[in-house]
Parts: sequence; structure tokens; C-alpha cells
Amino acid sequence: MTSQEFSKIAATIPTSPGIYKYFDVDGKLIYVGKAKHLRKRVSSYFTNNLLSYKTIELVNRIQKIEFTIVNSEQDAFLLENSLIKEYQPLFNINLKDDKTYPYIVVKNEPFPRVFFTRKKLNDGSQYFGPFTSVNKVKDLLEVIKQNILLRTCKLNLIKQNIEKGKFKVCLEYHLGNCKGPCEGLQSSEDYEVGIQQIKYILKGNLAPIFQYFKEQVRAQAQNLEFEKAAFYQSKIEHLQHYQAKSEVVNTKTGTVDVFSILEDADRAYVNYLAVNNGSIIQTKTIILQKKLEETKEEVLLFAIAQLRETFGKEAKEIIVPFEIVYPEEEILITVPKGGDKKKLLELSIKNVNYFKEELQARKILKLEDKTVEEKLEVLKQMQTYLHLQQVPYHIECFDNSNFQGSYPVAAMVCFKNGEPCKKDYRHFNIKTVEGINDFASMSEVVYRRYSRLLTENKPLPNLVIIDGGKGQLNAALESISKLGLEGELTLVGLAKNKEELFFAGDTASIELPWNSESLKLIRRIRDEVHRFGITHHRNQRSKGTFKNELETIKGIGKQTADMLLKEFRSVANIKKVSMDELAKFVGSKKASIIYEAFK
Repeated sequence: MTSQEFSKIAATIPTSPGIYKYFDVDGKLIYVGKAKHLRKRVSSYFTNNLLSYKTIELVNRIQKIEFTIVNSEQDAFLLENSLIKEYQPLFNINLKDDKTYPYIVVKNEPFPRVFFTRKKLNDGSQYFGPFTSVNKVKDLLEVIKQNILLRTCKLNLIKQNIEKGKFKVCLEYHLGNCKGPCEGLQSSEDYEVGIQQIKYILKGNLAPIFQYFKEQVRAQAQNLEFEKAAFYQSKIEHLQHYQAKSEVVNTKTGTVDVFSILEDADRAYVNYLAVNNGSIIQTKTIILQKKLEETKEEVLLFAIAQLRETFGKEAKEIIVPFEIVYPEEEILITVPKGGDKKKLLELSIKNVNYFKEELQARKILKLEDKTVEEKLEVLKQMQTYLHLQQVPYHIECFDNSNFQGSYPVAAMVCFKNGEPCKKDYRHFNIKTVEGINDFASMSEVVYRRYSRLLTENKPLPNLVIIDGGKGQLNAALESISKLGLEGELTLVGLAKNKEELFFAGDTASIELPWNSESLKLIRRIRDEVHRFGITHHRNQRSKGTFKNELETIKGIGKQTADMLLKEFRSVANIKKVSMDELAKFVGSKKASIIYEAFK
């Protein structure tokens, strides 16, 4: 939309607070914004002094503008956030976080169960969270288990079933972990006391639980029930220990939300600490992708709204590093200058800096994922270099592994869309090959892999990499031929000592540019198949699964075999020595047996 085109509609734009939506020529929503004064804000996009090329690109794409008038700036703020979250317009800040968070659910049922879940259903149950750490959830559930007796069974404990005597108490009852509501040994009122205590724990408020347990200690002691009094006292001590491990700042701090921000080019990092009754009960750092030169204040405001909504927090005070105009008047915005609140803010800043540094370290080590588009470009580059008919979206790589000429195994790793697909990794224990024969071993595992895929009617890879020389590549091709898969998939060999690729029958190898992304991906695949194979190999050896070639000789035991391997380092070296040399270590009789077996 040009400035001239906009001038024709400028007078029709409302002067009220609200949100504006920009659509492109295809009717797709590309930007959502909020404003106190819609006409002034939208008009600012069509001035001649735009400096940001991104904003210029946005304006060039605008084909249609829509408005929604609201009663207040607060309503505009909330509506803007909900629309961004639902439609994720191209030019809006992008919250780079699609994780499914864990919850603890108090189930909506008679004698409610309490357990971990990642699915938040609209079933009337009460969900606590989401939590940012599975370990935190496990810790909380362990605290609950240690202090509050609950059922763990899935029985339908409606009143009629209990009265009819349909159920019998299980082992948990006899272990003292459950009071037996299934047989009517615990009332729903008594069970509800425990549920209420759980809710206090999950909200970080332990004071009512301490009070309840202390009252029980006094009551039991007055009745001379000292064992029961000691039982409740132990629960007090356990909860005190748990509270001591928690990051308690100061109970006087109360319940607050703490946010800090760190910017880096087109990205922003925002850390969130949720503090309940002085205890930090949740932490989370997110990445936001800036699109239109948003100010630090705008980015932080957006992040606060998203995080508070995601984690369902309703703290009436928000601690931030600088002044922001928050649209909800009842929320207190604090920029602390000292004291405990300042310490909380400093802790948040420390976390956001650590997060960014760790992310940078991962990037240097090439552990940070590429975008989908970048991965596709690498695969297309590989297609060009190797003259493949198809883009190698699905790559599999095989490698043989043995230890000092013994214990043969093989491994296969699978990469899909440029990333490891670990559920498709496979280990192979060699079944049909006698001794060490890399060619025959490769032929066996390739045949087993692709005969299995054919039987299960699963898709074949576009590219198969054989980590080894031409002999192993030809052995693999023999199996492909037996299966009738010539032309269905491409096999290429990867030289062991040189980073070069070769096809069967070619006299010259293919050397990819040393710094190309395609070669980096092939290196990664090669390193992954080595790692996967060696790990399996070590596990099998430690379990004693394999017998080396010496132990397969009748009359030669493990002790003799291990002694010879220690001395000569490998079976291949043992095969080269004379019978007289062997006799020096194992005697003439065993030396003769070994020499004849290898001969």
C-alpha cells in the first residue's frame, strides 16, 4: 500500500484505542498492533522517514487494514497478545517456544488421584503448572507421597461400588501408603483434608500444613499416642527439609513475578521467576524474535503478557529492570533499588545472561539447530554435489565395528530432513559370518535392514552411506541386488581415512568442498554412526555377550584368550606368530591347537 493509497482511507480510521490488523494481497494476516490512538499510530507507518527496511517491507506488503475498537488500552493490550498467539503473524514478535509443559493434576473424581501429565484437558480437574522442569514435578510428587496418604489405583470409587464391597485393599494399604478408601476405611472428608494440603504444597504455601501437623502432634501427645505424635513430627521435619532446599528469598517478599531482558541484534531473551510466599517456584527463559525494531519496553511487555498467561500467574506485583507502562492498573510495577527485591532481579539477570552464553556456546559447537529452510538448502547442496536424482531427505549410514579383531557388530543411523531420527537407529549383532569378515558382515546387515523395510512396507532411504572401502560398498550392493532394489536407492562409499565419497564402478572419487555444509553434515552422520556403534560394542563386551575368535576354538578358554590378546594386542597379530612363539605363553599343546585352527 502506497502513501497515496493510504491517504484516501486515513480519515476513516478511528481515533479510539484499539488494535489494527494488516493483511497482504492473499488476505493473510501479517501484522497485529495496538494503539491508544489508532489513526495516529497507523498513519506513522506511511510517513516518508521510515528507517527500518523491515518496516518498509511490511508497508509494501499491506493490501488491507482492519481495526477493532476497544474500551481501554488494557483491552487493546490483551486482544493484541491473544491474536499474535493465535495467528503468529509474519512481522510480529515471535515467541520461539513450542514446548509442551508438564502439569500436576488433581483429578475430578471421587477420592481424587494426583499425578503428572502433559495434557491439560477440559474435564473439570484442577491442573497445577505448567512447570518448566520435569525434575521439579518429580520432587513435588515425592514430597506429596512422603507426607500425604493418597490412593494410586484407578478404581472407580463411587459410593455405590464401595458400599457393595466390590474392591479389596491392595499392597499400598498394607505398606501404609494408603488408608483404604476402596473398602470404606477412609471417608471422603478425611481424604479431602489431604487434597487440600496438596494444593497448599503446589502453591508454595506450607504454613497451613505445618499448622495442621503441629496440631496433630499436640493432640496425639495429649492422648498418650506417642508413636502417632512422632509420625506427624517426622512429617514436619521432612517438610522443613524440603523448604530448606527451596530457593527461599524472604517470606516477607510475598508473591511477585520477576522479569529481566537481554537483547542481541534481532533477538531478545527474557527470564521469568515466579515467586510465591518468598519461594521461587518456577523459572523460565524464552527467546523472542524481533521483527520491526521493537523497543526493549515493547518486547518486555509482550513477554510478560505471554508468560503470565502461559503459567497462569496472578501476582499483583511485577518486578522489572526499568519502567514500563503496564495496562492493568491494579498491577504494581516495581523497579527495585535495593533489598530483597533487588536481589531477586539480579538473580533473574544472572539467569538470562547464563542462558544467552550457553546458547552461544552451543552455536559455536554447532549444537544449535538450523532452521528448516537452512537444512533443506544443505540437502539440496548435497544433491547437486553427488548428482542425485532426489533430494536426500532420508539418509542412512552403516558401519562395522570390532575390537582388536574380535567381537564383530554393526550399526546404522538414520537422518531425516538433515537431523538424527534416533527412533530408527539400529544395532546389529552379526549372525551368519564366521570370524572377522567386514565385507560379509556389511552384506548381512544391509540385507537384514532393507528386507525388513520391504516386509513392513516402510519407506526406503534416498541415500545410503557405507562407511568403508570399495569392498564394503560392493558387498552392500550385492544385498541390494538380491532384494531387487537396484535403482530404488543410491549407495555411496565413504573412505575411512579420507573425506571422499565414491560410487561403485567409478575410478575417481568425489571430494566435497572442505568447508561446505554438505560435508559437515556427512561428517556429523559418520561421527554419529561411530559413536552409536562403539557405545553398543562396549555395552556388549561389558555384558560378556561376545566371545572372541580365540574362544571359539575347542580347548581354548576365556582366560587363555584374554592373556594372548593382552600380549599380542589383537587376533590378527596372533595369527601371524609362530607356534613356538605361542608355546612360550600357553604351552606347546594349546599353541598347536591355536596354530592349527588358524592355519
